[in-house]
Amino acid sequence: MALSNILGFPRIGPNRELKKALESYWKGDISNEQLIREAATIRQANWVRQKDAGINLIPSNDFTLYDHVLDMASTLGVIPKRYGFSGREMDLDTYFAMARGRQDGKTDVTAMEMTKWFDTNYHYIVPELKSDRAFALSSSKVFNEYEEAKKAGITTKPVVLGPVSFLLLSKEREQGVNALDYLPKLLPIYQEILQRLQTLGAEWIQIDEPLLVLDLDENQKKAFRTAYAVLEQTSGIKLLLTTYFGALGDNLELAASLPVQGLHVDLVRAPDQLDAVLGALSKDKILSLGVVDGRNIWKTNLESALAVLEKAVTARGSDNIMVATSCSLLHTPVDLENETDLDAELKNWLAFATQKLDEVSLLTRAINEGKGSVLAQLKANAEALESRAQSRRIHNPDVKNRVKGIAESMKSRAHPYSERRKAQEEALGLPLLPTTTIGSFPQTQEVRKMRAAFKKGSISREEYDAFLEKETANAVRKQEEADIDVLVHGEFERNDMVEYFGEKLEGFAFTKNGWVQSYGSRCVKPPVIFGDVSRPQPMTVRWAEYAQSLTDRQMKGMLTGPVTILQWSFVRDDQPRKDTTMQIGLAIRDEVQDLEKAGIHIIQIDEPAFREGLPLRRADWAEYLNWAVDAFRLSSCGVADATQIHTHMCYSEFNDIIDSIAAMDADVISIETSRSQMELLDAFTRFKYPNEIGPGVYDIHSPRVPDSTEMEQLLQKALDVLTPEQIWVNPDCGLKTRGWKEVEPALIHMVEAAKRLRKKLDKNNAPKRAQA
Repeated sequence: MALSNILGFPRIGPNRELKKALESYWKGDISNEQLIREAATIRQANWVRQKDAGINLIPSNDFTLYDHVLDMASTLGVIPKRYGFSGREMDLDTYFAMARGRQDGKTDVTAMEMTKWFDTNYHYIVPELKSDRAFALSSSKVFNEYEEAKKAGITTKPVVLGPVSFLLLSKEREQGVNALDYLPKLLPIYQEILQRLQTLGAEWIQIDEPLLVLDLDENQKKAFRTAYAVLEQTSGIKLLLTTYFGALGDNLELAASLPVQGLHVDLVRAPDQLDAVLGALSKDKILSLGVVDGRNIWKTNLESALAVLEKAVTARGSDNIMVATSCSLLHTPVDLENETDLDAELKNWLAFATQKLDEVSLLTRAINEGKGSVLAQLKANAEALESRAQSRRIHNPDVKNRVKGIAESMKSRAHPYSERRKAQEEALGLPLLPTTTIGSFPQTQEVRKMRAAFKKGSISREEYDAFLEKETANAVRKQEEADIDVLVHGEFERNDMVEYFGEKLEGFAFTKNGWVQSYGSRCVKPPVIFGDVSRPQPMTVRWAEYAQSLTDRQMKGMLTGPVTILQWSFVRDDQPRKDTTMQIGLAIRDEVQDLEKAGIHIIQIDEPAFREGLPLRRADWAEYLNWAVDAFRLSSCGVADATQIHTHMCYSEFNDIIDSIAAMDADVISIETSRSQMELLDAFTRFKYPNEIGPGVYDIHSPRVPDSTEMEQLLQKALDVLTPEQIWVNPDCGLKTRGWKEVEPALIHMVEAAKRLRKKLDKNNAPKRAQA
């Protein structure tokens, strides 16, 4: 009999209960015990939801208070010495200090680095490896949560991140040491984990090794063989080796040969690998087939999924397969039933995490009992898919024709950067080491309250606009008082950097509770791109013009780029992603040109998701990078030389795509560098990046307020490898998640650091600021 298998479930709760509890705990409004109780309530509800749906293999240890990779580092004792960990059981204070930093009068420690989880918008905390660490089992979380579920009458399948992927996702803190050199120190801890879980009664353990879908060298492949030869010695436990986000490809033989009892493959992102997997995997192993999309929200084509499953059953028998989601459902919202305002037609096309449980269960039933047992459900599914395919809401001939008419000349500035720079220096007149911010300012409780009141109709458009004008004026004043050179309006009218634009564009729809986790307590509500995209009217000009009217300093126009809008949305799956991106690029191009006409001379087009969209296999990179660069240039190249184009990227590794970043031809790029102590600049310096760069000088994802000396030291590192004329001074990212009590002193310190370095550089004759 086939079994149903879920790889992970959303952690945040249907109404973001985890976010609210975490932020209350960090503020000191609730106790440690209250936070733990709320977390247990969410876990219990998740397990019951899956049990009620008829799922056989329900995951445990997929829940986390911040990040599952941080959880694994805590479990293994991979804890940097600066956090003063006692070496016993991981405590919440240490755990959150690793994630967020700590500054409490007694202690001042920075957070660990954070980066993107493969090609998703989820961020994980990067473990730090150093030989002076005495790695040891340091958290009972995986055992406690298994027992917690068991006491509730639910048998679960514990989930752990596998040893090789854990190490390859980590960062070495010593020169000349390879991450895999630590494998012998970690394997005994993994053995202890497996043995204890077996003693507690676990039958299956899901051991995630997503690195198996990447390009691996021989040393890395050898590490997999070594690791699993050791783990095989734990008898009485079944290991489900779990891969996702892509095809095993040339690692299939390796994965199939490892001494485990089951293998999970992603047949949504890599459907063509099925035949090869069926041929490579011995029939004494279980094959888990990921046929329900864990990363998007469209209904599964059940007939197509069933055909895939039936092919596997014919080859292996139903007793040797599992019906599964492609990956963890972490990347999807919790429950479509919470969307009471979504129109009926669109809602009928969608499936959130809870509905995907039903899809997995239904497909499993069809395999075990025959299609006849689910004919009504298959018919309803087919009707929903046909309704979507034929809907007039999806296709706009004018948009499609405009994309066909894109000329190569639309993707190039009139002159190269070396000539544009002269025009911009003359027009803008900024000092050496100009200071700015990335865009957003604190979204205070009052801002959120007024936005909610406006959406509910409790206040009028005029009242809401008056409030936004007041907040914008306040932000402009605070920036002037800090003596920042290039200002921003603060984005108080925006709920999210993608959702805001989606609300102004045709072809987008919006959910009320479609939240997914980005990191920690940070949740986003991705728009749904269901049809062709166009811009019916200007989106940002009103607020940029208003803010510019308040000051004689330069005001930056703030936009989100086409690739990021694509990546951070739930994207239609009925046309190539490239086509959708070009449609968005044309809409942003129109907005850029309107901002320029309105007198905005500096325009930032954020692309933090540029690298996130990169395919996992290097052989597939060129195609993506070509159209992604083209989309950015399409959006940015319709302006005069004197108009300065900025872009922003955060939490990305740039070494292997630096030529494509240069090809984007932005006049200024700002990047996250503070957590890495400016290490991310290495790629730009080796490449001899010719344009201007704003390396982030303080980490906005931490509540710490660094002093001006700390920022000056980081800037000095940048000056060691870049010319003074290249450098901008800015935070790592937007400031919407921070409070004014943190933001104001941090920005004052940032400007102080820039001014001190200007003096040291003896540039007292820097040009004066031009009138806007």
